[in-house]
Amino acid sequence: MMRPEHTQRPRLVEIRDNLLDRIVEAEREGWLGELEKLHNRLSGAGNILAQLDAEAARRTHLVYLGMPAFSQIPVRTTDDITADTP
Repeated sequence: MMRPEHTQRPRLVEIRDNLLDRIVEAEREGWLGELEKLHNRLSGAGNILAQLDAEAARRTHLVYLGMPAFSQIPVRTTDDITADTP
């Protein structure tokens, strides 16, 4: 399965809009055989756009991993080292 690139989102929107126009034309002209195929393609384009949007949302959401900040890390000074040695 191919993974869609986020940079291709504008092209996918263009394809979806074109499919919507073709569906209107097929309904107007009575091309019933084309309608099902166009609706399937529209559904696929919508699914890919939803995947891209979900991936973008995941990338912008920060996850706290529980790692300490530098200010929370205990510091050992040279005085501590000399105090430990006999």
